[in-house]
Amino acid sequence: MNAPNKSGWKPEMPAADQALVGLAAPTTTGNRALMLEEPLLFEIGRADVTGVDLPEPDPNAPSRLGGLARSAPIGLVGLTEPETVRHYTRLSRQNYGIDLGFFPLGSCTMKHNPRLNEKIARLPGFADIHPLSPQNAVQGALEVIHQLGEWLCKLTGMPAVAMSPKAGAHGELCGILAIRAAHEARGDAREVVLVPESAHGTNPATAAFANYRVENIPATPEGRVDLAALEARLGPDVAAVMITNPNTCGLFEKDFRRIADAVHAAGGYVYCDGANFNAIVGKVRPGDLGVDAMHINLHKTFSTPHGGGGPGAGPVVLSEALAPYAPLPFIRRRAETGEFYLVEEEDSAERGPSFGRMTAFHGQMGMFTRALTYILSHGADGLKQVAEDAVLNANYILRSMEDILHAPFAASGPCMHEALFGDKDFANGLSTLDVAKGLIDEGYHPMTVYFPLVVHGAMLVEPTETESKAAIDQFIAAFRAVVRRALAGDESLKQAPLHAPRRRLDETAAARKPRLAYEG
Repeated sequence: MNAPNKSGWKPEMPAADQALVGLAAPTTTGNRALMLEEPLLFEIGRADVTGVDLPEPDPNAPSRLGGLARSAPIGLVGLTEPETVRHYTRLSRQNYGIDLGFFPLGSCTMKHNPRLNEKIARLPGFADIHPLSPQNAVQGALEVIHQLGEWLCKLTGMPAVAMSPKAGAHGELCGILAIRAAHEARGDAREVVLVPESAHGTNPATAAFANYRVENIPATPEGRVDLAALEARLGPDVAAVMITNPNTCGLFEKDFRRIADAVHAAGGYVYCDGANFNAIVGKVRPGDLGVDAMHINLHKTFSTPHGGGGPGAGPVVLSEALAPYAPLPFIRRRAETGEFYLVEEEDSAERGPSFGRMTAFHGQMGMFTRALTYILSHGADGLKQVAEDAVLNANYILRSMEDILHAPFAASGPCMHEALFGDKDFANGLSTLDVAKGLIDEGYHPMTVYFPLVVHGAMLVEPTETESKAAIDQFIAAFRAVVRRALAGDESLKQAPLHAPRRRLDETAAARKPRLAYEG
């Protein structure tokens, strides 16, 4: 799968290399066997033709466009159906996906999604559901959401869950707004949220968006939160601490319980970024660690695609102290009839002091059905094994690379679901970016690079629990080969990728001066 063609050919091989393997340049410019050079749509079709037969408009017919009628041609090209299908199919073949090979970027977006989950999510009763459907017509869907919420509470040891947030960052906002509502309910105007310097960027952004002042907490040389610095900063102005556990260095915060106790003693709340819950699911209940609010990225822990063709899902579990402030809507079940219903009215007697509504409707049904299917098919023992396998695979990579690649926290104990490396010993100005591009030539999508910021030239590798030892061994061999080139000062790495459908872009220029319109 990731090995080169036996003939020695690779896409866009320079002409000199073609001669070495006895290949003549093809007459169809740019094409190489089944790797077809794909032009832009504007370079395929013409603006003066259309791929659809339409009757000539009646010049005497009244216009329904009013003042919105266009006054000049818009320049869109006309393509036939085969031309359109071929264009997008050829583009799709240049994508790298989890169905093609190992994805060291990890479960942030790319781990295997069992096809059973996809099948269930596509059942018409779930896939075709409408948010304005009468509640008595969607009892099955409401039960799925309710049952999933119960599982999330069991797995986290928390008494309540808000299912409506649409993604991890949206869930963070939900938790922080619940914390703000709890403080306001007791007349406590606090202004500061403490965030470790290794946190995901959404943490400080969320706190700032909620009108808090963000202050950083440093890390220890071990890569964990500096407990002494945190305790020294706690005071009557601190509303909450936002901590990722396991953290972004791939380490479990072993002092988490002490951190939570100190924050609670100071009158604050503990927000846990649950993005890395897949490393501890079935093994650790965050509620037992003193967490007050935590979002759960369903796409990371419970297999659903990141977005899944629409909004994602970032349910938030809440402690007893914050449960009354959960956002609307939420699901209740009538004891006498077993019927499920939504509490979504601002003036409902059941709503408590909720901070209000975050979103128009409850959530994305496809995310809920996939996640619940994953949980039910694994069971409690299977979910525990998910965490164990994720941690085992990451440690296997860490220990297989630490002799050749700088691993700043290798001595801090076992890593969790991801292994963190740096570019400390690279030669001749070679960088993490060069290694990432070199991996593309080896047939792999690069890992997460330059994050977390606490490690220079960071390379964050997450194999996930779904990869076999054979697949990981193959990746390690390729990774080591590219790292050796960086250590030896192989200048050709600065030109990588050499064999991809496209060569290296000027990423800074592309970000700062994007060309978003076709210039014919």
